[in-house]
Amino acid sequence: MAIVTLLTDSGESDHYVAAVKARIIRINPAIRIEDISHNIRALDIAHGAYVLRSVFREFPTGTVHLVGVNATGGRDDQFIALQLEDHFFVGCDNGIFSLISDQQVQQVVKLSLSANTSSTFPERDVFAAAAARIAGGMPLIELGTPVDNIKKLIDRQVKATRKQIVGTVIRVDGMGNLITNIQRDTFELLSKGKNYTVQFGGEKFRRIHTSYQQAEQGECFLVFNSLNLLEIGIFKGNACELLGLAYDSAVNITFDE
Repeated sequence: MAIVTLLTDSGESDHYVAAVKARIIRINPAIRIEDISHNIRALDIAHGAYVLRSVFREFPTGTVHLVGVNATGGRDDQFIALQLEDHFFVGCDNGIFSLISDQQVQQVVKLSLSANTSSTFPERDVFAAAAARIAGGMPLIELGTPVDNIKKLIDRQVKATRKQIVGTVIRVDGMGNLITNIQRDTFELLSKGKNYTVQFGGEKFRRIHTSYQQAEQGECFLVFNSLNLLEIGIFKGNACELLGLAYDSAVNITFDE
């Protein structure tokens, strides 16, 4: 069964999400529609990219992902469909797709569906039709004009040396936990045989836990999560509020000589 996922910043208090689904179903009632999230912060490309990057590979290859985050984009942003890691994506070329994978885009087209459409609701009027047709087996080349590349944005990068890893908080989740961009494999490579100190705000820790439950209630924990990213939290508490950290806060790991 063909799958179309939806990721938007539309919220769930209005008709927008239902209207997108209705348009897809009108074109192809057999399509299975799965919601990723509709609670992306309004126009927040970084938030949308983080969520999409975290989950799209969990779906079968060939899945079509309709992305309606900052959907109207800027004055020069185009509406596109692309193939990446054997998944398909439809949305506005506002830079979000450059943040979800380090791999090369396999193909990308400017959607011809948008040529005669001046819409304040492209998720319904443009993206839904394109997603439904791709899910039904239509090649991208039949949906528009090939273009050479997509808009590129630069993601926050980890700086790593033999002495130190310098990272940042890239997401505060719904529990108030702080997700950093420090990856497990980078830490394990540099920490072999060394003691280390993890520092953020005014706090210093010399241990990374293997599970949340290793901390007592109200205590801080550090753990590599299911995405293999370093996560900082307060067991049964809100780390963002209690530690005074937020998106883009610095997190450093220093290795003893």
